[in-house]
Amino acid sequence: MSEENMDHLLELTKQQKDFAATYLNEFDVERDKCIEQVLNWVKSNDDRHTRTDKFFIVRFLRSCKFDVDKAKLKLRKYHEQRAVSPEWFTNRDPFFPELQELLDLGIFLPLRQVDEEGRLIVIVRACVHDPKKHKLSDFLKVSMMLLDLAVRDHVSSSLYGIVAIHDMTGVQLGHALQITPTIISRLVDLWQSYPIRIRSIDYVNAPTHVNLVLNMFKQFMSKKLKERMHVHQGDGRMIIKKISMGVLPYELGGTEENYELLTRYWKKLAEDNQQWFFEDEKYKMKI
Repeated sequence: MSEENMDHLLELTKQQKDFAATYLNEFDVERDKCIEQVLNWVKSNDDRHTRTDKFFIVRFLRSCKFDVDKAKLKLRKYHEQRAVSPEWFTNRDPFFPELQELLDLGIFLPLRQVDEEGRLIVIVRACVHDPKKHKLSDFLKVSMMLLDLAVRDHVSSSLYGIVAIHDMTGVQLGHALQITPTIISRLVDLWQSYPIRIRSIDYVNAPTHVNLVLNMFKQFMSKKLKERMHVHQGDGRMIIKKISMGVLPYELGGTEENYELLTRYWKKLAEDNQQWFFEDEKYKMKI
């Protein structure tokens, strides 16, 4: 989708407008002024190559509740992260064999329906890969590729946020050993630079020792993000209390598409967007 065809994504229903005004400080006239301020700031700084469609900019504004200065800072950090982490944000060709393997495993599965609150639900199958065979950098690269696709034109998630459910089925010591404090710090910085509002982070099918790794993550998180992290030793039934069965996949006790169907859908979508990924690599800080 070209930048000039994205403006329709700014059109909201009355319910969405009411929510945006109440919780995100978004009002039509002020919104347009804020977008213009950010665009003028982008044009006056030549140290980054930035998308300039209005929906892309408004995603940063919404994630910062229309604090223009905070949105500028997040926008800058976002492009900086993409420049300093080439192992995650370059060579994003979904047809590369190492990426095909991870796409076939279904490591990152955004659900195709939002929940009752309009939030995008993302299933992260963090332990389905073989840590002896698959590099963590490739795991994270594929995850970011699919996240980028999922939120690229997803109006609801830009307003109501995202719920990340980590299915820890199959966790091994090797998975934990892939995560170093340095990687954890970089990942948390990356999450906090993305134009998304993380509403909840839930871990299901999680053995007790997973808390050792999660405690390291918490050292780098904001107080608000820490409070939104929840660990469930069970099989996902606690999640059903928060999210309707009609949204969740079969493997988490729901009645919607299973992991296999979601995996096929997202793999094909990634392949269909090969050229978009090639073009997207240029949007980063100049270093």
